[in-house]
Amino acid sequence: MRGRILAGAVALTATAAAVIFANFADAAVPPAAGEQVVTETIQVSGVFDGGNQRFIGGGDLGDGGQDEGQDPLFDLAPGATLRNVILGSPAADGVHCAGSCTLSGVHWEDVGEDAATFRGTNATVVIEGGSATSASDKVFQDNRGAGGSVTIRDFEVSDFGKLYRSCGNCSTQAARTVRIENVTATAPGGTLAGINVNLGDRLTLAGVRADDGISLCDLFEGNDTGDEPTRIGEGPDGVSCVQAG
Repeated sequence: MRGRILAGAVALTATAAAVIFANFADAAVPPAAGEQVVTETIQVSGVFDGGNQRFIGGGDLGDGGQDEGQDPLFDLAPGATLRNVILGSPAADGVHCAGSCTLSGVHWEDVGEDAATFRGTNATVVIEGGSATSASDKVFQDNRGAGGSVTIRDFEVSDFGKLYRSCGNCSTQAARTVRIENVTATAPGGTLAGINVNLGDRLTLAGVRADDGISLCDLFEGNDTGDEPTRIGEGPDGVSCVQAG
């Protein structure tokens, strides 16, 4: 296995990179302090500190499949913070943010539909620390309206389709801004980010470590009709997808 470090990071030898990537599953997720089964979505306002408890979906939240429209384990009100939480399997639709939110030290052991979905206008989202694995499609789904930003930093992801996706066919579209910083991505994986260049999305990558075969960014032509968006390119273009030093 060969890895590469990009966007202003110092190069690793292939052996050192392989060690980092091979140890992902063991190193990323802290030992669970306990386990709770969640049968109704937990509503969060203010700060919810899970103390590294594992939360698992049960009842109607226990499917863990790829069906759209599932309820989340955690629903965060605007301005809320979720920290030190492990989402086990099944995790339903993970976490929903109704507006600005912070996810700190949140780990997804097996992503269900999405790990987290972002909504609201002028919403600023920060994901700091944490990890996700086993995401057959998206990890973070960005459905926000205009304004605000998403920052993903000091995060680890493995076995995934897309780490971040700016909604390609929402009925209300907007230019979305995202920064991915100090992220380690382990194969198998698709792309770090899917963005809509025709809608004015802007992605900045800094200090990312990505296994061979993982794209830094996929460029799409998004729409508001609900049609499948068209992929029109791949890789930094210096305008919509930019590598920072």
